[in-house]
Amino acid sequence: MFSSEGPGLRELAVQALSSVERGYDLLAPRFDHTPFRTPDRFLDAVAGALAPLGPFQDGLDVCCGTGAGVRVLAPLCRGGVTGVDFSAGMLAQARAAHRAGGPAPRWVRADVRSMPFAAGFDLAVSFGAFGHFLPAERPGLFAGVRRALRPGGLFAFPIGAPPPVTSAWYWAFAGFDTAMRVRNAVRRPPFVMYYRTFPLGAVRDDLERAGFDVALRPLAEFGRRPDGSPRARLVLARRT
Repeated sequence: MFSSEGPGLRELAVQALSSVERGYDLLAPRFDHTPFRTPDRFLDAVAGALAPLGPFQDGLDVCCGTGAGVRVLAPLCRGGVTGVDFSAGMLAQARAAHRAGGPAPRWVRADVRSMPFAAGFDLAVSFGAFGHFLPAERPGLFAGVRRALRPGGLFAFPIGAPPPVTSAWYWAFAGFDTAMRVRNAVRRPPFVMYYRTFPLGAVRDDLERAGFDVALRPLAEFGRRPDGSPRARLVLARRT
């Protein structure tokens, strides 16, 4: 997909017709060569914004995939770094990619909707995974992240501004979400992946109800929209 090393159309179709877990197991060997992997530009912007708030002790990458978020956590955390994901295939790729150089991250296979940690981390991050959670699942997800953090711990993730209705991206995302809803209405197990189910206002409300103090920081690297609002923000949710 978009490169000779990425998956082909047939592979993507097979993955989309599988469950989320099975789909990512299949995609894992080629995932880093797809647009679904968070670009380094985003990772670097988040790392730069978090650096003045640290150093931190222990870090957690929520829905770590192939471990791209570790490059954000490793320089910021003086203790250990842990990645958690429910795809065995993605975790295998993460282990292989981070085998050499520096302390080895810990990789944990688990469903983050039932987070298997308690007060063990000072910083949690997540990149590009929230489209896999239905709005009704967000409160439980955020409560689990809060449990995983020590008092005063920080949960940070980037969030982009929605494209305007006049943008081709708006209609591309709307079309994708519609196609996924049709697919999930007629086929089981569902493949949950939506682009427009994570609006900032509702997300902030859910974080606050879960017990976080929420602040927003513009990611200046991505500029501003015509109305002056940031194109991307970093959500900083601190466990109260």
